Amino acid sequence: MITSAREAAGLSKRELARRAGTSPAAVVEYESGRRDPTGATLLRLLRAAGCDLVVAPAAGADDLRNGRILLEVLRLAEHLPKRRAPRTLPYPRFPS
Repeated sequence: MITSAREAAGLSKRELARRAGTSPAAVVEYESGRRDPTGATLLRLLRAAGCDLVVAPAAGADDLRNGRILLEVLRLAEHLPKRRAPRTLPYPRFPS
């Protein structure tokens, strides 16, 4: 992802690192897969290359089906045995 964004922007690794405020060695490690950037670093690198990170639901996600499955799981959970209330040790009351 970083390599594609950098190449599309026509930037060298050194220039991308300068714009993103990181070292060229870090960019080499991120692009080679030897190290994973944090979310903030990834966003900074992509923005330095003129890109932005967009998070969207996966294509073809069936919300109605997922909702039905969740409802079925909740109904099944209602039939699980209830937990007993924790036993508390009786302590004498302090005089008022």
